[in-house]
Amino acid sequence: MMQHIHILGICGTFMGSLAQLAVAKGFKVTGCDANVYPPMSTQLENAGIELIEGFSAEQLSLKPDVFIIGNAMSRGNKLVEAILDAGLPYISGPQWLHDKVLQGKWVLAVAGTHGKTTTSSMLTWILEYANMEPGYLIGGVPSNFDVSARLGSTPFFVIEADEYDSAFFDKRSKFVHYQPRTLIINNLEFDHADIFDELKDIQKQFHHLVRTVPKNGLVIHPSDSQAVDEVIAKGCWTPLQSFTVGHQALSLTASDAETSITEKSNGETSINYDSTSKSSTNSNSDNWSVELLENDGSHFNVFFEAQQLASVRWSQLGRHNIANAMVAIAAARHVGVTPEVSAEALATFTGVKRRMECLYSAQGISIYDDFAHHPTAIATTLDGLRAKVGLEKIIVLIEPRSNTMRMGVHQGLLAESFECADQVLWFSPESITWDIEAVIAQTRVPAKQYNSIASMIGAAINLYQTSTTPVHVVIMSNGSFEGIHQKLIDAL
Repeated sequence: MMQHIHILGICGTFMGSLAQLAVAKGFKVTGCDANVYPPMSTQLENAGIELIEGFSAEQLSLKPDVFIIGNAMSRGNKLVEAILDAGLPYISGPQWLHDKVLQGKWVLAVAGTHGKTTTSSMLTWILEYANMEPGYLIGGVPSNFDVSARLGSTPFFVIEADEYDSAFFDKRSKFVHYQPRTLIINNLEFDHADIFDELKDIQKQFHHLVRTVPKNGLVIHPSDSQAVDEVIAKGCWTPLQSFTVGHQALSLTASDAETSITEKSNGETSINYDSTSKSSTNSNSDNWSVELLENDGSHFNVFFEAQQLASVRWSQLGRHNIANAMVAIAAARHVGVTPEVSAEALATFTGVKRRMECLYSAQGISIYDDFAHHPTAIATTLDGLRAKVGLEKIIVLIEPRSNTMRMGVHQGLLAESFECADQVLWFSPESITWDIEAVIAQTRVPAKQYNSIASMIGAAINLYQTSTTPVHVVIMSNGSFEGIHQKLIDAL
């Protein structure tokens, strides 16, 4: 008999992706949310999932076998209270994913403060290009794919490993449930101030994650991050690879466990784990590096022990994306994909929606949508664009929408994040309680605060019309920004 699950908070990127996996696994899926809107609502409707607006207690009448409760749900929610009062079965999304999808999989998890979605998308595309048909769950929609999640047809499963908590009743980070065999830690900074009090709280969760990786697995981490070093120092029982992003180049040192991948007569893939690594845990016997051939990061060579293995020429920009590419190449190598094949795949990688996605380009103006949520991400994104466009004008329209941004935790770091821009236009929603003008006063490029979308659009168009060079407008927000993207395009 088909099992029925009902998902609370189904339109979130994680829960919506989980819902699509559940349908593919043969479950009957229904769900509810307070804001049922595209693009996730479109994906869910295409998957045949019934969506209910709101969290009314009447939804108990659906009588699912289990309720999956998203981490956006809290005590006081009418449906949550009804489930608890009735003593009905419920579970967190990450736990359900572990129990029903990830069992028996070779999980490749991508964690870190920045770059998770992009790196996960790169890695998934590399494996897809190599005919490994991976499953995946990504907190965004990779442009090379149509959806944010799928089961795949082999044991390989790529997952964006988020450090957000699992549910109101399980305050562990989501990624603790995933039990990866290949783990990437891109970076580690303080974020998510709504659930973490300090960096040490986040480091503790990352330590729990590292503890779940087996000794015949692999942990890939930056060598120039004190925060990550402190996590590793707490204990690691797994071979390590470390990578360093320098000003002129990026290097990666490796110590790999041997892996054998074979194909059975029925076409299924079999994974054989060899716990006797060719090099001991935490050793650094190999060395990877890159040589930048274009300053914007669009062309670079990949070396192994000073021997060039591949050359990547692609459409992505910035040193941060080179770092994302290098760790994706390293992780793919752990499951048997050569760097040459990875480089070929990256040449056809088309990016991720809302990660410097170009929405419009005509008559000397280009408009980009970027999911900015942290000062470091803002700075590295603008640095990559500046390297590409040279002296052309960069205008940033920013909405401080993430929980951490709204709380003003990074207020002291924001001013320096815009060094590569020519002009910054701040949107000041009513929910902001900190002084944006104080940040503007410290910003070394012209900046101004606006209280309405219409006035921001008018200012941006005026800057475009008076510019003597092509203009690049970067719209930065992790939300809808009141539809400013299309409104600006329509105004043009």
